[in-house]
Amino acid sequence: MHGGTSSTGLVGAIRYDLKRLHESWMALFFPRQRSNQGGVLGKWEPSTTSGRVAYRGWSAVGTAVVALLYPLTLFGFAARYYTRKIDGTATRLGVVGVVLLSLLVWGGLTALARLRFSTDGFLAVGAAGGVATVAAVLAYLSGTRGGRFSTVLLAYPFAMTALFLPPVVAALYSPTLSEVIFPKSYTLAVWLLDNPLDLWGINTFLREQFTLEGANYAAMWFGLSVPTGWFLGLLVTLADVVRPKGE
Repeated sequence: MHGGTSSTGLVGAIRYDLKRLHESWMALFFPRQRSNQGGVLGKWEPSTTSGRVAYRGWSAVGTAVVALLYPLTLFGFAARYYTRKIDGTATRLGVVGVVLLSLLVWGGLTALARLRFSTDGFLAVGAAGGVATVAAVLAYLSGTRGGRFSTVLLAYPFAMTALFLPPVVAALYSPTLSEVIFPKSYTLAVWLLDNPLDLWGINTFLREQFTLEGANYAAMWFGLSVPTGWFLGLLVTLADVVRPKGE
């Protein structure tokens, strides 16, 4: 936590976060808006009437944007905490360690599938585990070898794929898992179609073209892993904007 907020408690920390978030908004179009960038010159302010109108108007819009973004920032703090834990573990393991760990986890699931499922179920779970292992390696490489852009664009979606895919495939052959995963997946699908996808006829097209049963559950979660990964990555990025590493 930033030294300037530790002595003022929760209220001071929230004020600091809101200030940083608003300064970042202002910095999109105006120079020297962050407190640590002003130096001896201080924060930049416009000198013309039109400039002041634009500056204050942008500031007012930013106040509303900050009010909407700050709850997401709090989720971003939590997501960043856990992703850093995972990143730290992955860095210590290295790419070989990530492969071995993924093979251990999903190999165990595949071995269980060999005992419990049909040959088709065993092969399907094994293939899903293989995809998850490849996705885990790609998540590691794009997260450690690239910058912020590649991490958000690639690493998080690959990580979500490694997490989501094998359990859903296993549920296709396990009545116990299917009773848990499929009803919740169906409820989520209905909500997505009735809310964020209820535009430009997207939900109508999906309902006409696809029936949520069988392998389409796996396809659904495979498709969700990309926007879910992007959303998670953007939350972590937002948290980094408000409180960079070391604060």
